Amino acid sequence: MKHVLVVEDDPHNATLFRKVLEKRAGYRVTVSEDGAEIMRLARSGDIDLVVLDVSLGHTSLDGQPVNGVELCRALKADPLTVGIPVMLATAHAMRGDGERLMAESGADDYVAKPIVDHAAFALQVRGQFGEAA
Repeated sequence: MKHVLVVEDDPHNATLFRKVLEKRAGYRVTVSEDGAEIMRLARSGDIDLVVLDVSLGHTSLDGQPVNGVELCRALKADPLTVGIPVMLATAHAMRGDGERLMAESGADDYVAKPIVDHAAFALQVRGQFGEAA
């Protein structure tokens, strides 16, 4: 079973991501906003995808506050985690914002929040694994 790490500081969004990914997509989900735990989990080899909020308010890495773009860069710079697909989750959904954030962070994909179409989100995540609907 695929294991998705959701990095989200808003409890309502975290719950929504968990429910959609577990119930609709059938994945195992871990939610965290702790930078050290995120890196430890990602380095463990047990994470298949990271869904990463862009605007993290309480996350730090190596004692420094980080947002989702910076955390994605750290994941993509680490030889143990570089191959894990990262999907940014952002409320910054103006034309071009997602593409700009992906370019800045090295992320593989993005989704606009709030997630309204749960089925479409589940399909988008399945696409990261090359799975059909």
